[in-house]
Amino acid sequence: MNFLDSEFLQTMLLTFKLAFYTTLLLLPIGIALAVLLDSLHSRLGIILQAFIWMPLILPPSVLGFYLLVFFNRNNPLGVFLLEHFSLQLAFSFAGLVVASVIFSLPFMVNPIKNALSSLPPSLKEASYTLGKGRISTFIFVLLPNIKSSILLGCVTSFAHTIGEFGVVMMIGGSRAGETKVASIAIYEQVETLNYTLAHQYALTLFVVSFVSLCVIFALAHRYAKAHIL
Repeated sequence: MNFLDSEFLQTMLLTFKLAFYTTLLLLPIGIALAVLLDSLHSRLGIILQAFIWMPLILPPSVLGFYLLVFFNRNNPLGVFLLEHFSLQLAFSFAGLVVASVIFSLPFMVNPIKNALSSLPPSLKEASYTLGKGRISTFIFVLLPNIKSSILLGCVTSFAHTIGEFGVVMMIGGSRAGETKVASIAIYEQVETLNYTLAHQYALTLFVVSFVSLCVIFALAHRYAKAHIL
């Protein structure tokens, strides 16, 4: 196997680039939604949480299909984005990022929301007593106490994005250097009976996924141990 092949390196670089941008965008979005969910105790909160969990239930091809319909240049939303922002999301890297953010949303939001919910109310009250406002309390008191869960959400989102297939296939297709990520490349190489290159992609994703899981379990163990202590 030749891991220095230009096509292989280009595809893997694009795959990691997609996962990095997705995780970077998901971090502030995930924290904001986690805070919102933690503060909502009504039907609105239930509906919002259901929408966030939908990517875990829906087949990826379903989500990818509707994103393709909405972002298509023949759709009003696609026309609006193209005319006012010169942004074409269908069959583009930008579209892959948007789709990946939506698809990996629960992997970022859920651990952060659960961690916020598990914090004792006395922590927040003590901060208020010391004269800190809501924003400073959140940034300097609450966030440091859930950093393991935030890191867990980042690692999980990154790993999940790397393994996407159905969503990226529907919204991005297979444009070399722009939308062709590793999962798509594996499918194409198997179709052409090029098992050597397919194995090269698959082995790389296998190693990355295994290392990611080791990091996730280590973080989960550390989080549990910290709470026991």
